[in-house]
Amino acid sequence: MDLGLAGAAAVVTGGSKGMGRATARCLADDGARVCVFARGRGALDETVEMLAAAGSPDAFGLSVDLERADSIEAAFRAVGERWGELNCLVNTVGPHAGHFFELSDDDFFAHFNLGTMAAVRCIRAALPLMRKATWARIVNVSAHSTKRQAPGLVSYTAAKSALTSISKNLARTLAPENILVNTVSPGTFLSAAFTENLRPILSAKGIDPEDPVAVNQWIAEEYASGADLGRSGRVEEIGCVIAFLASRRNSYMTGANVNVDGGSDFC
Repeated sequence: MDLGLAGAAAVVTGGSKGMGRATARCLADDGARVCVFARGRGALDETVEMLAAAGSPDAFGLSVDLERADSIEAAFRAVGERWGELNCLVNTVGPHAGHFFELSDDDFFAHFNLGTMAAVRCIRAALPLMRKATWARIVNVSAHSTKRQAPGLVSYTAAKSALTSISKNLARTLAPENILVNTVSPGTFLSAAFTENLRPILSAKGIDPEDPVAVNQWIAEEYASGADLGRSGRVEEIGCVIAFLASRRNSYMTGANVNVDGGSDFC
């Protein structure tokens, strides 16, 4: 399907790995100009090379600390100087997690700073550029766990719940300007962050953290929320959904929270 992204200007935060990288690739496949934000220069350079090979004209990457407002503002100034406008903003970055009794006030503030406020600041900085474009879309990645709680995800889930609420409010706020805002709530995906964080736990149980069937079985046993399709997701399977929501082809969906979870949640 032609998503109408040829020549569109797009920013993907957390775009050098996992869901962000997969989304950036889907946007590039359709001909969008893609800028990825991440911290590590090496991963950024490799991702930009991949995007250019996929067909993204003028792909580039910026090293951005998404926990700092000044770093975010500087990054969007650079985007504005290069492109002058912005059609798509995709926020994929998520915070750390932890059990309630393990977390200090500072931990909660840090997790909200990255899981909620990073997206808020990116949207604030992006809006002047989006208002210059003929069409604009914002997609924020929330979480399946906002509806199916797990004790070890309390701060993560709280931050993502706040992001979902803000996104719905912004959808209504920005509708008169025809700037569409949606969220996507992933189930269990074998993203880089997932495999890195859970590798020690899963390996100790003899589970390959990159085996989608084995990981889904563990999720079902530990959290009673395994996917009905019998496996965890691949990042490219959510990247294409995010790309659609960020595209001109999505012309009448705003304020939605889209589950992409293999059938594990029908709420």
